[in-house]
Amino acid sequence: MSVSLSLSGQTALITGAATGIGRAIALKLSQAGARVVINHLNQPQDAATLVQAIKGAGGHAVAINADVSDSAAVQRLVEEALHTMGDLHILVNNAGIIQEKPFLDTSEADWDRMLNTDLKSVFLMARAVLPGMVARGGGVIVNLASDLGILGRENYAPYCAAKAGVIGLTRSLAREFAPHGIRVNAIAPGPVNTAMVSLEHMSPEWIEKELAIPQHRVAEAEEIAATALFLASDMSRFYCGQVLGPNGGSVMP
Repeated sequence: MSVSLSLSGQTALITGAATGIGRAIALKLSQAGARVVINHLNQPQDAATLVQAIKGAGGHAVAINADVSDSAAVQRLVEEALHTMGDLHILVNNAGIIQEKPFLDTSEADWDRMLNTDLKSVFLMARAVLPGMVARGGGVIVNLASDLGILGRENYAPYCAAKAGVIGLTRSLAREFAPHGIRVNAIAPGPVNTAMVSLEHMSPEWIEKELAIPQHRVAEAEEIAATALFLASDMSRFYCGQVLGPNGGSVMP
C-alpha cells in the first residue's frame, strides 16, 4: 500500500496559527495540498497576511479569531470552520503561552491561565472535532507539547505541567480513538526561534540551558512544521500515541 505526504482534498485546522510554529505548520500543510483554517486570538493582521500568502501560492485558507481556552468560542470556531471549509480531517493543537517565574511567585491566576491555554484548549478542541472524525471513520490530531513536559525545568512549573498533560492526553485519546481510524500523536519540540520564545526576551539562565544541548542551537519553526506534516500525512499511518521530539538532542528516550 503506497503512502504519501500529500494532503490533497483534506482540511486542516491549526490553532494559534497566525505566527511562529503555527504559521509554519499552516504553510507546510497548505503546500502539501490541504485547505487550511487559521485560528488566531486577536491577531487579525498577522492572520490576514498568512491567508494572503497561502492564497498567493494557489492554496485555500481562512482565518478565524477565537479563544480556544473558552468552550463557547471553540464551538463557534469549529462550526464556522465546518461551514466555510467542510469536513475537518486534521486538527493541530498548537496554541500556547509560556511564562518564566519562580514557583513561589506563581499565582493561582498564572497557573489557571497557563493550564487553560496550553492544556484545556487541547481538550476543548479535541472534544469539538472528534465527533465528526468518528462519524467519518478517520482523522488526525497532532498536539504540540514540549521537551519541558518531559524534562521539567525550574521557574516553569505551570508550563511543564501543562505540556506533560498534553502528552498524557495525547496517549489517552490515541488509545480510545484508534479503533475509529483516528491517529493522535504529539510533537515535543526543543527550543524554537519564535516571538514567544526568543533569545532576545528570555533570561540568561534560560538561554544557557536551551543552548546546552548536543546541537547547541535553537530550531527554526519550519523544522517543527516538517514533523507536523509527517504526522498529518499517510506517512505516519502506523504512529499511535507517539511523542516525536525535534529537539536538537535535549531528550533522548
